[in-house]
Amino acid sequence: MLESLDKELFLFINGLHTPAFDILMWHVSGKWIWIPLYGVILYFIVKKHGLQSLFYIAAIIISIVAADQISVLIKNSVERFRPTHNPDIESLVHFIRNYKGGSYGFVSSHAANTFALAIFTLKIFQQKWFTISILCWATLVSYSRIYLGVHYPGDILGGAILGATIGYIMYKIAKTIQTKHKAG
Repeated sequence: MLESLDKELFLFINGLHTPAFDILMWHVSGKWIWIPLYGVILYFIVKKHGLQSLFYIAAIIISIVAADQISVLIKNSVERFRPTHNPDIESLVHFIRNYKGGSYGFVSSHAANTFALAIFTLKIFQQKWFTISILCWATLVSYSRIYLGVHYPGDILGGAILGATIGYIMYKIAKTIQTKHKAG
């Protein structure tokens, strides 16, 4: 039942495509377009935390690497075909530039990585405007993966939960170590 609903929701979302959104979502899903955003986040972390920012930056990197590697481990363990590789629906999938991704898609590494970064950094800044903005960004990047045809909504949800959990746990660990370091 859930798998059937996931496929139906995927086909609905993936079917809402236009030439303009094809270009936009291709870039939203890319890695390099977000470098200015990462630079701004790093700038404000350094501005807010000075030398301690190196500790936070290291913890963010560990969060993203952990989210990425754990998501790949889950993909290779679960072996759920991406929509573009699923023989039942692959002919119905709208994809762009012949990009079909690897064979397996559960859980989405893009969702895991972006939500790990989002949750960690929103805990650092604790500003409503930043929280809303960074969660919208992570959601947009994750949505682009459905739009591009390489993930089911369930893959995205699983990746978002994984990434958010890792980002939150790493923030708590970093905060605990920082507090002990200040006290010591």
